[in-house]
Amino acid sequence: MKRISQLAVLFLIPAMALPVAAQKKNSKAKDPQSTTAAAPAQASTPAGMPLANDVSYVIGPSDELSVSVWEQPDLSKAVPVRPDGKISLPLVNDIQAAGKTPMQLMSALVEKYATLGVKSPLVTVTVTAIKSQFIYILGAVGHPGTFPLVPGMTVVQAIASSGGLTLFAKQTKIEIRRVESGQTVRLPFNYKEVMKGVHPEQDIVLKPNDTIFVP
Repeated sequence: MKRISQLAVLFLIPAMALPVAAQKKNSKAKDPQSTTAAAPAQASTPAGMPLANDVSYVIGPSDELSVSVWEQPDLSKAVPVRPDGKISLPLVNDIQAAGKTPMQLMSALVEKYATLGVKSPLVTVTVTAIKSQFIYILGAVGHPGTFPLVPGMTVVQAIASSGGLTLFAKQTKIEIRRVESGQTVRLPFNYKEVMKGVHPEQDIVLKPNDTIFVP
């Protein structure tokens, strides 16, 4: 009887160990998922939106601005830039915005409000939507067409925004066509090499009216 009890204990111990081992295996399998979930998400810039704190961006017609005057809600307003390059604001009426950076427009508004009797005006100018600068992507991409130019946008980012290259795109024969001093300049772009890190300098920052052609 004693021998039977000992055998029963021996069979029972491995049986109990199985759920414990399975639990450990499951917890190990879940660890990579929990690590991935904890990793910070990469922020993306929506098409048509300016990059944060881009002080070099030059405002153009059709751009949308938000003008905020501290403790002056009646003077704060969201406004589009008209085709003539001006915006209309309470008290100020019309003021030139196109051709200025947000900081330059802010300085002009501070000076204007001060002359109109607003005491120590604190003004913030934000470009909420870029609608004055575009690039063109043609050829073997998912969605060829016209795209808003986001400040700092590179060739790879532009191709991604157009849906990426098609299956039969000639990845080594891509061109960026740019007009400089009245002349069309053709800049070669080898997608395969850039993605491998061989020629990262080819992934240039795009300028307004650049055309990316993918044969």
